[in-house]
Amino acid sequence: MNLNYPITYTEGVSVQRASLLSSELGLKTCNDLLNFFPFRYIDKTTFHAINELQPNASEVQIVGRITRLNSIAQKRGSRLVATFQDATGSMELVWFKGQKWLKDSLKVNEPYVVYGKLNHYNGSFSIPHPELELFSAYKKKLQTKMQPVYHTTERLVNAGISNKMMGNFIQRLLEQFYDSIQENLSQEILEDFKFMTKREALLNAHFPKSQEHLTKAENRLKFEELFFIQLQLLRKKLINKVKIKGVVFEKVGVIFNDFYKNKLPFDLTNAQKRVLKEVRKDVASGAHMNRLLQGDVGSGKTIVAILAMLLAIDNGFQATIMAPTEILANQHFIAVSELVAGMELKVAILTGSVRTKRRREIHAGLEDGTLNILIGTHALLEDKVQFKNLGIAIIDEQHRFGVKQRAKLWAKNVLPPHILVMTATPIPRTLAMSVYGDLDISVIDELPPGRKEVKTVHRFDSNRLSVFKFMKDEIEKGRQVYLVYPLIEESAAMDYKDLMDGYESVSREFPLPNYQISIVHGKMKPADKEFEMQRFVKGKTQIMVATTVIEVGVNVPNASVMIIESSERFGLSQLHQLRGRVGRGADQSYCILMSSFKLSPEAKTRLKTMVETTDGFKIAEVDLKLRGPGNIMGTQQSGVLDLKIADVVKDSKILVAARNTAISLLQEDENLSNELNLPIKKAFMQMTKSSKIWSNIS
Repeated sequence: MNLNYPITYTEGVSVQRASLLSSELGLKTCNDLLNFFPFRYIDKTTFHAINELQPNASEVQIVGRITRLNSIAQKRGSRLVATFQDATGSMELVWFKGQKWLKDSLKVNEPYVVYGKLNHYNGSFSIPHPELELFSAYKKKLQTKMQPVYHTTERLVNAGISNKMMGNFIQRLLEQFYDSIQENLSQEILEDFKFMTKREALLNAHFPKSQEHLTKAENRLKFEELFFIQLQLLRKKLINKVKIKGVVFEKVGVIFNDFYKNKLPFDLTNAQKRVLKEVRKDVASGAHMNRLLQGDVGSGKTIVAILAMLLAIDNGFQATIMAPTEILANQHFIAVSELVAGMELKVAILTGSVRTKRRREIHAGLEDGTLNILIGTHALLEDKVQFKNLGIAIIDEQHRFGVKQRAKLWAKNVLPPHILVMTATPIPRTLAMSVYGDLDISVIDELPPGRKEVKTVHRFDSNRLSVFKFMKDEIEKGRQVYLVYPLIEESAAMDYKDLMDGYESVSREFPLPNYQISIVHGKMKPADKEFEMQRFVKGKTQIMVATTVIEVGVNVPNASVMIIESSERFGLSQLHQLRGRVGRGADQSYCILMSSFKLSPEAKTRLKTMVETTDGFKIAEVDLKLRGPGNIMGTQQSGVLDLKIADVVKDSKILVAARNTAISLLQEDENLSNELNLPIKKAFMQMTKSSKIWSNIS
């Protein structure tokens, strides 16, 4: 028997039912069904005596006999009433539907197990529509104590696939395949952690004998799930280091040194120096660099990226930066061009709005090697874009790119270019270990000197007049203000201020000619958007009314105030990114979070977190707890953590233990060739065959 057989091999699962289970829950094989775990359990470990029942009891389980059945007429139809007795007393069981079938099927004076919600009326107890099972059948079942409750859908319920039926499918599956369930951890790991066997764990995860058995089963299965993820990530990292050769940057040359000594606008922080050292070591080693660079908003990741690109150019290679939006690509292009001005380096930008003639020039410069640095959006992935010798690719805000897109960039060279992935959304340690366990991780954890922390406050809509006065005071000092809205047009479904309405009210409060206002949103043409952006950048407008298109990529040191309307509508990472648009100059900057009085508990937590800390890593930890890993990583990455039973937030201790175990194992037995590790190797090979997430790049 093989657990990879289609789900129809399970007794009771017809072709029609299999089709529904597949479309509704993604259950296609017997193994899928076996790993479809309950999300809660109904505790049936206690049997009550009738004379001990309390009026406030909710659901009870009793063993007794039906001594009498009566149909009692009522205004509409009738009800079936059974007198149910145990050794201590009697009560009633009541049914309003299915009476004929029940009358024919219920056996008087036979022992039954009864379970249901208790009613107390006029001093006597009854259970309407109880679950009933002959005591002889109850004793034969696996699910005798804690009964599993599985996630379901309306379509499944309507098709008659109830929770009880799901439990029956899994019980039959366990009975059919129990001997076919293979152990996939080594004896040493089982003994070290005092784990149950795989068979016992699966049995007790679905039909636990007790709460203690359930806890042990879940710990074993969570460890196993996280252990194999870590094993795959760490093995991939090993292969990248040993088998995938990278281009070698042998020297730190004239271009790098000239920039470092004469062009750097400020001294590097210790964190930047440390990260640069890690990058230099990687690119000189002959192995392929695959490094994640985490740094908070404004920590100076771009300077590190430029220095890494100059290393490539010094060694005769080209470099590229890929950004998720035109605004961010333009921002990088301007920053890089200004910093390397006068160095005889050719820098170009390629986005969707670049004209055909200019595109041809860029393609030619790439192919003959005269173009040193290309910055762009997804346009870089087009087949026509061919480098002569790409040495390093910098990917910014990497969670916005899908795996296939990144792999396409990787394939543009005979030898893969070194990869430096940058993110300004700090990733909590547990999530980084799970999703990026195959990357080397560098962290810039300090801000450049002279940067002042942005003061953040939360204000309700009723405080709007005082906020307007504060804006006027700041503008009078020569500062500029961002005003960000969550929506472009009014939405009937959501009672939030929209951008256009906001623009009109701000225009009334800040009239021409004393004040100039820019407006930017996603529906504008790129040229119009750029025009408005430039007016604000050059100080021609004092207020920028915008949607989240300014979340990344706008650098205006003179802007000192960020006002976020309907801030309860934004996620934590978005709020943090938006706040990062101010605080870029020498002046004290402010972030004002506007909201209505109606706030959900999660929204309160988000706003409180923003007011209390500017530490991106602390914010990311709170975000992970609130939203879960799938949402934080975005849709492109959601499949990476398709966990069946483990949770990287709640099970962080198990995750650390699983990673440490995988590291020790690979240090002792890199190829898993030791006979004691054969169960692990077999399971590992099976998983890597079916897994879609292990790409060759980040």
